[in-house]
Amino acid sequence: MTTRAERSSAGQFLAEGPQAVGEAVVAGVVTELFCTPAALERHHGLLLSWAGRPHLVSERAAAGLSETVHPQGIVAVCTAGHVPAAVALCPGRRLVVLLVEINDPGNAGTVLRTADAAGAQAVLFSAGSVDPYNGKCVRASAGSLFHLDLVREAEVSVALAGARAAGLRVLAAAGDGESDLDTEIDSGRLAQPTMWTFGNEARGLASEVAAACDARVRVPIHGRSESLNLAAAAAVSLYASARAQRAAPGNAGADRGRPA
Repeated sequence: MTTRAERSSAGQFLAEGPQAVGEAVVAGVVTELFCTPAALERHHGLLLSWAGRPHLVSERAAAGLSETVHPQGIVAVCTAGHVPAAVALCPGRRLVVLLVEINDPGNAGTVLRTADAAGAQAVLFSAGSVDPYNGKCVRASAGSLFHLDLVREAEVSVALAGARAAGLRVLAAAGDGESDLDTEIDSGRLAQPTMWTFGNEARGLASEVAAACDARVRVPIHGRSESLNLAAAAAVSLYASARAQRAAPGNAGADRGRPA
């Protein structure tokens, strides 16, 4: 399950290391677990929380399952838990992310981790984007992909329409946007339920996708830097939305959890 085709065919993926495996166990998506005797001793408490029996393997076999330079000796086979766009964009969502043709799995995993930390409920990956269950993406998410609703191969036009139907304002992250975060915050608009749309690391959002959003918003640059990279821009934007939403009247302390 180290290729996208294998993961899609099996409906499963690998989570490696105690952080990812621990979150997968809590999420109830682990079907098999492999560990070395040394890892079993180190992570005995984690393994006790799983109802199954781990397969003991040699260091060499564990390295064969690993995609890292320094294997940690513990790998779980997990059921892929992606959902349809209609579920991710159900009414009641307040903060959602759409990634359009994101290529780098490290960036994608970092955005997943940031979205989770900022209180987002769902992340949608467009057709042509990296697989969120890519090993590097799973590791970079630090377990956050188990906390969010994930959509794979989302059609952008369907996602935009679904977001509006769910009452979300759709913002395009754009370095040359007509509006900026400061303006959005000061106007109170950023307190509205929002879907942030981020584009490819090198090209950004296609002009037709950005034009289909409700506003093109840039992160204001107060120093001499030309721009922010994708992960940094996503972090600034999502935390700005999270703060604005929590500061809005009636929203203080609002539960970030999924609607019932």
